[in-house]
Amino acid sequence: MSLRFECVKIVKDEDANVIIGTTHFIKSVEDIYEAVVCSNPGIRFGVAFCEASGPCLIRSEGNDEALKECAKTNALSIGAGHSFIIVMKGGFPINIMNALRSVPEVCTIHCATANPVEVVIAVSEQGRGIMGVIDGYPPRGAETAEDAECRKGFLRKIGYKR
Repeated sequence: MSLRFECVKIVKDEDANVIIGTTHFIKSVEDIYEAVVCSNPGIRFGVAFCEASGPCLIRSEGNDEALKECAKTNALSIGAGHSFIIVMKGGFPINIMNALRSVPEVCTIHCATANPVEVVIAVSEQGRGIMGVIDGYPPRGAETAEDAECRKGFLRKIGYKR
């Protein structure tokens, strides 16, 4: 048996966020759609799911055609059975994470980010699987007191802290 690794770069607009995870059932794409819409009705998004048995299709839903196409394109590039990707604008992953975690089929969330992201894929004779993600860049140093003040100010500016 052979095994090799690939890195798949997620292609998205700079202002888009992505959530990448693993789920396990054909109805996942509809249940994820409902979880996102019910938790943040104003969010624009597309979700795509890589079916791992039967016809092995990429199933997709969404309320924004461009984001739905972006999710499908990235799901095809990832190509790992039972993986899903949400590409979203007009909201942050934090706004939908609890609802997403409550979807019974969702097994794992690998990342939720606006950063550039690469998905580390293992490829065997059987197929492809997500081993992990590379989210953003490595640290450039430790936070200073001034950096901490900037962080706190930013969180208050965008309404996540008082």
